[in-house]
Amino acid sequence: MSRVLVAFCTYNRATRLPGLIRALREQVCAEPFDLLAVDNNSQDDTQAVLAGLAREAGAPLRVVSEPEAGIVPARNRALLEAAGYDFLVFLDDDELPHPGFVAAAVDALSREGADCAGGPIRVDFTQHTRPRWLGDDLLGFLAAIDHGAQAFWLEDENRPLWTSNVAYRMAFLREHHLRFDARYNRRGESASGSGGGEDVVMLRRLLATGARIRYRPDMKVDHAVEPSRLRRGYFLRLHHLAGMRKGLHELPPGARMLLGAPRYLYPQLFKQLLRTVLLAVTFHSGWLRQAMNTTHALGLIRGYRQRKPGHA
Repeated sequence: MSRVLVAFCTYNRATRLPGLIRALREQVCAEPFDLLAVDNNSQDDTQAVLAGLAREAGAPLRVVSEPEAGIVPARNRALLEAAGYDFLVFLDDDELPHPGFVAAAVDALSREGADCAGGPIRVDFTQHTRPRWLGDDLLGFLAAIDHGAQAFWLEDENRPLWTSNVAYRMAFLREHHLRFDARYNRRGESASGSGGGEDVVMLRRLLATGARIRYRPDMKVDHAVEPSRLRRGYFLRLHHLAGMRKGLHELPPGARMLLGAPRYLYPQLFKQLLRTVLLAVTFHSGWLRQAMNTTHALGLIRGYRQRKPGHA
């Protein structure tokens, strides 16, 4: 019998925790599973709420505190706590799993032999009205995933899986010493949102090490969206920070430099800015997506300029 751990990291979402734990304890799975909450310095009633939930009947709930701020230390703490388990299933504290979520994850990792598995993430607008300007092309920046109704094996990162709905075979992670990259850490309220980059980096490392990655449409969760993420400014900041991280950690050194960054980045920024202005003045519906490209291009320059001498 496999040992299964279902984990989530949490920060200041005490009011959501009873519903999440109830939904997890209602999961039906042939394999027994434990629950793990990693509290990342919450300032609300999270500890008291979790203590009460741990005393209730159902799948055992264990609570640990991770003092280092940010989603990456919290998730790496979950990996550490899962060292004695066969399988680790991740979701976020602002999500609710559909029936069969845990069973589908365990089936993919055990019967199908996957090293990693994940499924759809549906953005839930039942609590907050979806803005009219928020098109389907932007939902991916709220961590939405829908790769269709058929299971398949991932061969590249074109159809990604995120840690807000993912499961790992722990033996594979241990064999390849895989952890989340601290350079892409996110702190505070944004920690449970998309855009830090640690998901992408982990996916790339899994692919590079030959992991068998399975998409399971029956491994489904609903993601509640907070009002702060339903503003245009959120999407602009998200892309800007992503550009900064890429400029700081991923861009190759430039042969020709200007003001501390590769010279070729400046014409790219100017072109993106010009396109944004043209779309904005013509009231084109795609101006926001184009503006995100502009903030990303600016982030590339700012990130690169933050590199220390000798940075590879």
